[in-house]
Amino acid sequence: MLKNILKYILVAGLSWFIIHSLYITYDGFTKPQQKADLAVVFGNKVNEDGTLSPRLKARLDKSIELYHNKQVKDVLVSGGLGKEGYWEGTEMKNYLIKNKIPTEKILVDNFGNNTEKTVINTIKITDSLKFSKVISVSQFYHQTRIKKLFREHNFKNIESSSPTYFEIRDLYSVFREFFAYYL
Repeated sequence: MLKNILKYILVAGLSWFIIHSLYITYDGFTKPQQKADLAVVFGNKVNEDGTLSPRLKARLDKSIELYHNKQVKDVLVSGGLGKEGYWEGTEMKNYLIKNKIPTEKILVDNFGNNTEKTVINTIKITDSLKFSKVISVSQFYHQTRIKKLFREHNFKNIESSSPTYFEIRDLYSVFREFFAYYL
């Protein structure tokens, strides 16, 4: 009997993992339906030579697309000080400027050391600037948790947009996000 209960728990857990993974994949690729005041780009690795990781570059390219399509008025870049010695937000801003986003349309948060800090800092910025709608820009598997964190901090007008950039490690990231979502 105990063996059957354990088998049931394992099957139920595995089923939930599969359903959740499919949902975060679908949710991550849902395109924003409306315009927003701000796109917030979540940071990622800046390489030792100061170049942006392909993943970070893809996120920034997505924000550039949103800006040029007039879906957002401003872009917030958020990240921390990477172990490579670069402030992610500053390097992201430099990339946006090189790609013809006006300096006055770029906001920098160099204290977004993790997802929740970026969310909290973004909400503070939106409050101070009277912004009411945000589009988060990150990888597809990250978006469901980002939106959950915004809602937990009483910010409801959040949509997402993800680049179509994939790496083999995204499989691990989907797995990791399952646990991060519930913890």
